[in-house]
Amino acid sequence: MVPFVWFKMMVALPLHALDIGEISELKGNAQVVRDKPYVAELKFGIEQNDNVQTRMGRVAIQFLDDSTVKLTEHSQLVIDEYIFDPNPTKSKLALNFASGTARFITGGFNRIKKENISIKTPTADIAIRGTDFTCTVDELGRSLIILLPDENGISSGEILVTTAFGTVTLNKPYEATTTTVYESMPSKPVILDLTLDVIDNMLIVQPPERDKQFVEEQTSTSSNVLDIDFLEFEELDADYFAKDELEFTELDINYLDVNFFEDLLKIIDELDKLEEDDLKQEQTVTRITGTQVGQDTSTQIITLVTGQLISLRRSVNQSAQVDLSTGQGYTVIFIQDGVSNTVKINGGGDSVIKITQGS
Repeated sequence: MVPFVWFKMMVALPLHALDIGEISELKGNAQVVRDKPYVAELKFGIEQNDNVQTRMGRVAIQFLDDSTVKLTEHSQLVIDEYIFDPNPTKSKLALNFASGTARFITGGFNRIKKENISIKTPTADIAIRGTDFTCTVDELGRSLIILLPDENGISSGEILVTTAFGTVTLNKPYEATTTTVYESMPSKPVILDLTLDVIDNMLIVQPPERDKQFVEEQTSTSSNVLDIDFLEFEELDADYFAKDELEFTELDINYLDVNFFEDLLKIIDELDKLEEDDLKQEQTVTRITGTQVGQDTSTQIITLVTGQLISLRRSVNQSAQVDLSTGQGYTVIFIQDGVSNTVKINGGGDSVIKITQGS
């Protein structure tokens, strides 16, 4: 027995020498896949290339440089590369976040140069210039990235989110962007009306199909028919009228039973659409200065806008009318009997029309 114990000790020592961090927080169930799946527990050593997976649990990983990653339920994170050197420029952290929701808090002592920290999702590359942000990835690989404030409520830095078609920068508290596929531009950044409590509770409530199967398998295997003691069968003692199954009160409402990611995606998409509509409307609205649309009693000019046509007409002692396109810029000058009126359409542009009439 002595050689066997000695052999176990010799195997364990190199594992600790390879540790790049440890599980600092654990709630529920999680596992670390290495050469095989290991049940996660507090102080469990994390190594390079580890695949950390949560199902119905949450974990926090603290690295040697004091950077922290917090994973919510149904999340998966792979540590692609970790190099910790006394010289921050030689240190490196590369993570691959596959699914779920994670909060990334980089070390406050700049032990790894920010340019050497990178995070990949299925649809985006994230470069770190900040200290605190979250990322959510759904089952389709769509990613939502939110920059969080520091302890003073101001921006914690900036995040660069890149796809094959370009990069957007997040540099304001709760500023967010989404990516749907790597071959398209990230969405235009918007500022979300959120709090840290909401961020910490963001999770994809519906687990992936494989996790559903896992739960069902665990349930079925734990219910072994050989474990049933038929002598303890107390079905006759059950009071089926004690609770009305049809009764539903406010206490039964699960306010977390919503898909935060889907809701935020819809909000961002709607904001983008509204901004695009406003831009289109701004581009299509004809701007007129110098007179009012309709009948202007001060200039005595009648202005009518019909579709793509704008009509200016002034009739006092003399009569003049000009029909122009709403998509162009013009300066129209009416001089009738010594009275001058200048009307600018869409800023005036380079086209000047001057009408002079007299008795």
